[in-house]
Amino acid sequence: MEDLINSFFKTFIIDGRYKLFLTGIKNTIFIAFCATVIGIIIGLLIAVIRSSAKNNKKLSVLNAICNLYITIIRGTPVVVQLLIMYYTIFVNVDNSILVAIFTFGINSGAYVAEIARAGIESIDKGQMEAGLSLGLNQNKTMIFIILPQAIKNILPTLGNEFISLLKETAVAGYVPIIDLTKAGDIVRSRTFEPFFPLYFVAFSYLVMVIGLTAIQKRIERRLSESDRN
Repeated sequence: MEDLINSFFKTFIIDGRYKLFLTGIKNTIFIAFCATVIGIIIGLLIAVIRSSAKNNKKLSVLNAICNLYITIIRGTPVVVQLLIMYYTIFVNVDNSILVAIFTFGINSGAYVAEIARAGIESIDKGQMEAGLSLGLNQNKTMIFIILPQAIKNILPTLGNEFISLLKETAVAGYVPIIDLTKAGDIVRSRTFEPFFPLYFVAFSYLVMVIGLTAIQKRIERRLSESDRN
């Protein structure tokens, strides 16, 4: 028992090491949230282009670029993308957190694009015809009629994407970033006590995921209630 108490103090209390964990949690949530926002923006834009390209040959080149982007991003590990971004593309950028946000955002965008495209294609084709009959062109119909319905349908899936992205940020420590996992690794290397640092990191991720899942389920219930009404 005394050994556990000493290990706890060495992990969290001595030298204020709990602050390192707090910094890691803050950075993890910040990176995941900002990257999700970027991913949603990129994903929706690509989904609209790919869905519209079927009826608009002018978008064929953009559609090809989007397909290439999705293939490359989904076909390579996110940790490799992070290293490429930090050590080659953004080599002159000092803010490693900003690099991580862009990397995870671009990675997330490829997956959100497929989610959003499926959501758009799930909308009845009569909605497009209805918009055109009201005098809207194809682009305005997509933006003001199709896309809002698609976003509502894919909101639960986007919640899952945010949860997945939160866990994927555990590799952010491969570049100079103190995320939650890196904080645990730093404390472990200083104390030579793996028990509390590693289990605390795992517990922290678990708590965050449980909290986000509860929020997601509450949103889903609200959406189902609105559909019934």
